Amino acid sequence: MNAPDAIFARDKLIADEADQMEAAVIAWRRDIHTHPELGNREFRTGALVAKHLRTLGFDEVKEKVAYTGVVGLLKGGKPGPCVALRADMDGLPVVEENDLPFKSTVRSEWNGVACGVMHACGHDTHVAILMGVAEILAGMREHLAGSVKFIFQPAEEMPPAGEEGGAALMIKEGCLENPKVDAIFGLHITSKLHAGQIGYRPGPFMASADTFQIFLRGNQTHGAQPWSGVDPIVVGSQVVLGLQTIVSRKMNLTQEPSVVTVGSFQAGNRSNIIPDEAKMEGTIRAFNESQRDDIHAFIEKITTLIAESGGAKAHVHFKRGYPVTINDEALTAWSVPVMKRAVGDANVNLTLKTCGAEDFSFFQQKVPGLFFNIGCTPHDKDCKYAPSNHSPRFYVDESGLKIGVKALATLALDWLDANINAPA
Repeated sequence: MNAPDAIFARDKLIADEADQMEAAVIAWRRDIHTHPELGNREFRTGALVAKHLRTLGFDEVKEKVAYTGVVGLLKGGKPGPCVALRADMDGLPVVEENDLPFKSTVRSEWNGVACGVMHACGHDTHVAILMGVAEILAGMREHLAGSVKFIFQPAEEMPPAGEEGGAALMIKEGCLENPKVDAIFGLHITSKLHAGQIGYRPGPFMASADTFQIFLRGNQTHGAQPWSGVDPIVVGSQVVLGLQTIVSRKMNLTQEPSVVTVGSFQAGNRSNIIPDEAKMEGTIRAFNESQRDDIHAFIEKITTLIAESGGAKAHVHFKRGYPVTINDEALTAWSVPVMKRAVGDANVNLTLKTCGAEDFSFFQQKVPGLFFNIGCTPHDKDCKYAPSNHSPRFYVDESGLKIGVKALATLALDWLDANINAPA
């Protein structure tokens, strides 16, 4: 059998296996959806995954990585490098509003506040898809020219206050080592695409996400005689307007877009009292790490100088969140024809950047990575009006799940073949 015939035969095998496994993938997804768990608390989900990998005869299955994460290693029949596939497992503190027979009715607590729990971002589908990929590749291990590492990650939606978690902690605990991972693939379901569609983008794909807090100290006085004090509300209002000039006047928008939003402004408790203090909180989104740093510096400078000009004092506190999700250009260029071969040319298309953030970006800082989207909106619905990820009405057309299975399985096999001469 020549090379094209062998590739065709293997593609058909993957497609047939994905079709046969579709019911199982959907069943796993529904089970996980019914029993969602918050970040660093994915005990049931992690146990389900670990049992599945052990049943498939994985060479190694490590549990309790970064609290509840699972890392499975599948060694192939031939020597070669190691490629990783990642799925995140956590739900969100959201009360589900969908009328489904498998809807979540789980209640829990998040940072001390009672809440509902829902897979409102679709991580249940990611886990089920990767479980399906694990079963397919376990049955084809003699074709693997190297190893595949399966990373089931907790706390992508952030760990509880005071805890580490997510991709950063998994990396810290060695998930990319022994054997060393040489490339990584991941996917995310989205209502912005119809079921059966894949959206990709080389380079910056998802934004970094940082938060800031601004504390302003004025001088409390009677509202009828503002000249006898310093009004932190007026100063704060000027700060809010000043911050809007960062993106419009300081950032090179021909390079990359960015966002600075003040989402909370708190001050005072009576109409006739000018308070001592005002507090603001906001978010920063950027698609370039250098611009990200520049925005931080401008927020600090603008806030401090405006406060001084009004006679107030300012303190700015930043919390750095996830980095920019940057798809490796060469890996993306290689992956696109592979995905088109797996799921059809018309189903794989360039997509827009998104200002949402992803901690898959931490993996991409260590090894070349590709993160792509798969659609979940029914074809009779307009994606423009479909409830977005994080909505209590987020809905998944499950017919699109096997697209993710086919894409990840084919990418892993093809990448190992393409890099067979790389050191094991």
